Amino acid sequence: MEIISTPSAPEAIGPYSQAIRTCGYLFCSGQLGINPETGALASEDCAGQMRQVLKNISAILAEENLTLSDVVKTTIFLTSLDDFAIVNDLYAQAFGRHKPARSTVQVAALPKQAKIEIECIAELG
Repeated sequence: MEIISTPSAPEAIGPYSQAIRTCGYLFCSGQLGINPETGALASEDCAGQMRQVLKNISAILAEENLTLSDVVKTTIFLTSLDDFAIVNDLYAQAFGRHKPARSTVQVAALPKQAKIEIECIAELG
């Protein structure tokens, strides 16, 4: 098992790693829409946070020479399912024809009052 970390994504805001490589997979911790340069949410709205979340996930994947096309499972946490359609549109744009398994759940709250968090599992191939 190896801890994976990159300055191109936000530092963990708790006692956990950005990602762990083990058993042929990369397990990425949930990413918020935090700009790694400022440490603040990139936007107040869900769409802007979603775009930053995808950048953060992509940066972590890139540390292992992976892309979104290597992702096999995502879990999306939303503070409001009213944002579901917006998230679906941006998700479809980002992943294109690739369609990993996915779960989406509404949660009461997220750290830093974020509107969205996404975690993923990618195959190392």
